[in-house]
Amino acid sequence: MYNDYYYRRNNNFWYGEAMKKLPILVQATRMLVCAEDLGMVPDCVQWVMKELRILSLELQSMPKDPSVKFGYLSRNPYRSVCTLSTHDMPTLRQWWDEDWDRTQEFYNTMLYRGGAAPHPLPGWLARDIVSQQLTSPSMLCVLSLQDWFAIDERIRLADADAERINIPANPKHYWRYRMHMNIEQLLTDRDYNEQVKELIDEAGRK
Repeated sequence: MYNDYYYRRNNNFWYGEAMKKLPILVQATRMLVCAEDLGMVPDCVQWVMKELRILSLELQSMPKDPSVKFGYLSRNPYRSVCTLSTHDMPTLRQWWDEDWDRTQEFYNTMLYRGGAAPHPLPGWLARDIVSQQLTSPSMLCVLSLQDWFAIDERIRLADADAERINIPANPKHYWRYRMHMNIEQLLTDRDYNEQVKELIDEAGRK
């Protein structure tokens, strides 16, 4: 009875509800539609996304396969958006220092490096991580400004915690992140822009 209610009847019901509303929304725009399909997601979500060709959201630190600790970027579906963090999550630099044991495992198994993982996250290693994301099969790779800044220790904020956008569990922590330099400064930083261009070119993205 439990399985029938939650895993058959509810799946069928919410699939039907989604297919009443979502096709109209998807067809109303030329924009690509992306789902934030993270966490515990009912089976019907995948049915709807496949049928309507909605892009999934892929985070290596939150794999959809329960049998692995980190997602394998090479297995990302083409119809997906690859990213390192969302507005409700720690930035790459914060995540790196959050759980040293988990970071160490990531360093050894996903970055294929021996020895102890360096802390805090050095720019050269952040660059490697960003490069891996860019070379994934995902149609889009969308990284936050904070994670892009992480590759250059010269321009990134000294305090990684100041880069956090939102902490959902803390009502006093609101969306207060502001970029610490203006667009004009960023545009004239030739060294940084060259690094970004090089990473994108190496990945074959445009």
